[in-house]
Amino acid sequence: MIYGITLILLSIIAVPSLILSKKPNAKELLEKVEPYQGWIGIIFCFWGIWGLITAVLNLRWLTAAPIWWITLTAGSLVEACLGFLLGFPLINKLFLSGNEKAREKTAQIRAKVAPKQGQLGILGIIVGAWMIVASFLFTIA
Repeated sequence: MIYGITLILLSIIAVPSLILSKKPNAKELLEKVEPYQGWIGIIFCFWGIWGLITAVLNLRWLTAAPIWWITLTAGSLVEACLGFLLGFPLINKLFLSGNEKAREKTAQIRAKVAPKQGQLGILGIIVGAWMIVASFLFTIA
């Protein structure tokens, strides 16, 4: 359930233009979060990667509860991607400042994915809501 809640929160941060069109007073809240967006992105990127590692290490869930395994994998992938997009400037500054080839490669990846950030955010909200529901329906003992 925690993966679903965090994915929804991350998705809300990733799609501010859609939120602002629905609720204009949300601008103040989003402006308060903006200085921390890079750190939030890095944390959620690693959280999503950890979810993918968990899914791979627990492949046995694929036979016991395939819907939950697919849900965890999809949610973690969306979370890692959104976290990467939001944390990209800080990731570039902190981790890749000395490696020019890595900076170029990550810039290419970001250029491909960045136009899809709004759609990825909406997908994140949907998958996050499903993760919350699925955590109640498909528990693994």
